Amino acid sequence: MGNFLEGLEGKKLRTALLGVLVVLGLYLAAQTIGEIWQFRYIGSGMPATNVISVTGEGEAVAVPDRAEFTFSVVEKKDSVRDAQSATAEKINAAIAYLKEAGVDEKDIKTVGYNVYPQYEWQGGVCTSGGICPPGRQVLLGYEVRQTLTIKVRDTEKAGELLSGVGDRGATEMSSLVFTVDDDKKLAEEARSKAIAEAKDKAQELADELGVRLVRVVSFSEFGGGYPMPYYSEAAGFGRGGDVKSTPETPMGENKIVSNVTITYEIR
Repeated sequence: MGNFLEGLEGKKLRTALLGVLVVLGLYLAAQTIGEIWQFRYIGSGMPATNVISVTGEGEAVAVPDRAEFTFSVVEKKDSVRDAQSATAEKINAAIAYLKEAGVDEKDIKTVGYNVYPQYEWQGGVCTSGGICPPGRQVLLGYEVRQTLTIKVRDTEKAGELLSGVGDRGATEMSSLVFTVDDDKKLAEEARSKAIAEAKDKAQELADELGVRLVRVVSFSEFGGGYPMPYYSEAAGFGRGGDVKSTPETPMGENKIVSNVTITYEIR
């Protein structure tokens, strides 16, 4: 009987040991597979230590194909209705002139319409005894201001149109600004040139150092070349000139500059 029990206990012990070995084997296999899987990504998330940085600059130039200016009509009257009516009369005359001159309706845009009450502070008349009653604000009337922005596709007409709206009652006029309609394409051209220059520099430097370019680690771009406004003689806001004269409007060229920095890992 004792031998039977001992044999039974031994069998249970061997079974338990076998189970432990199986679990341990599965655990080790899983760990090994995990290590193999992670091996694919070794170094991919680690920052590069051997690098070179190069810069490049590119320019794109184009003759402006669009002009833009802003003008306002300001009227002051005793009532809002009268001020609005006077403003509308001059605005409508300017818009009709612009359309007759070939400006598309979609290029005529109201960017501001404001009504302001006009007050004057009046102090009380002091009596002979030195007593002065408090002053008060007196409503004098209302100011209505409407501002339009005009885009001119025929740039040769820009100066003439600027003077024309002045002849039809524009109270304030901005300067002419000449721009390139598709400036995105211009910026892309400048960036491509800058990247090409940076690549050439990187390859030349790598050859001189006896190393190999592996991959791009970082890239940054700094752009510029916004159109500079040209202040014509007919511009308002105190810039001088007679609004009835037709200003000369030299357009020049618009230039967009792109500066890039590229960092390469090397080996």
